[in-house]
Amino acid sequence: MMVPDLDHLRRAYAVTVRATQLTPLLDSPALARQSGAARLFLKAESLQWAGSFKARGAYWRLTQLSPDAARKGVVAYSSGNFAQGLAAAGQALGIPVTIVMPVDAPAAKREATAGYGATVVLTDHGDRPREEVASARARDIAGEQGLTLLHPFDDPEIVAGQAGVGLETLEQLAARECHADLLFCPVGGGGLIAGITLAFRHLSPATRIVAVEPAGYDGMGSSVRAGEPVTKPHASGTICDGLMARRPGDAPFAAIGRDGVAAATVEDAAVRRAMKQAAERAKLYLEPSGAAALAAVLEGGFDLSGKTVVVIASGGNVALADFMRHVGDV
Repeated sequence: MMVPDLDHLRRAYAVTVRATQLTPLLDSPALARQSGAARLFLKAESLQWAGSFKARGAYWRLTQLSPDAARKGVVAYSSGNFAQGLAAAGQALGIPVTIVMPVDAPAAKREATAGYGATVVLTDHGDRPREEVASARARDIAGEQGLTLLHPFDDPEIVAGQAGVGLETLEQLAARECHADLLFCPVGGGGLIAGITLAFRHLSPATRIVAVEPAGYDGMGSSVRAGEPVTKPHASGTICDGLMARRPGDAPFAAIGRDGVAAATVEDAAVRRAMKQAAERAKLYLEPSGAAALAAVLEGGFDLSGKTVVVIASGGNVALADFMRHVGDV
């Protein structure tokens, strides 16, 4: 499995930076005090185009298509954030996009994906894992219509594109003359943490990377412990709909597997508390998946005294009514 090197990451970033937002690295003394850290930064990818980091990898991947493949278009499956990122990138580049989404994906994400001009196909998965059903339908559509099938995270080029989050964070830390001791990153299939890990391994190898997953969906943590990708049993569910992959992708695991990452899991209740704290303390409106890393930091499972901590706030695609429902009883 190809693992992008630093030159590859920089080439991708040089392309995507022209089409993406420079998202802020927010210094939060209030959250630092609450967590016990000396300093805490939030990388606000919730403010990225299409509401999450996914626009970075999607845009880079589309620029790698042949002219014929770009003309015909692409198809992918996604519960929402990759769907929106890919749809927005396709609209910007003039490439037709079809997205297969589980029928229970958040309505706000379905509507936003269609709003970027993508064709949305819904799948009803019943008792089966939803990614299994949606990915099978995407493969069928690719064969039937001659479209290029894209994977939301298991693709070295997606990893290279997502590494822009890490490269940008490192630039912002350097501008503040800071070094991160720990970086907490939410994990679904692993594309984001793989890209960030590669960037930091090359440029800030002393930084400890922590993979944060919902309880019951700790495929990356289990895989790192096993030394190979493993599949978790079908779990009952989580409010972190973007982090429900049961197995990390081979490409992301290859990127981080040599040295591994630390791992943590969070319960839904902790995620709800983190959503509320992000809104009240940092004025960031985060979806559950986007608040998972902050939840791990605030729950006290790590000794952060004297440490400079970076938290990846990966997305903000949640309807206001759903946000209020999640934080209303906290």
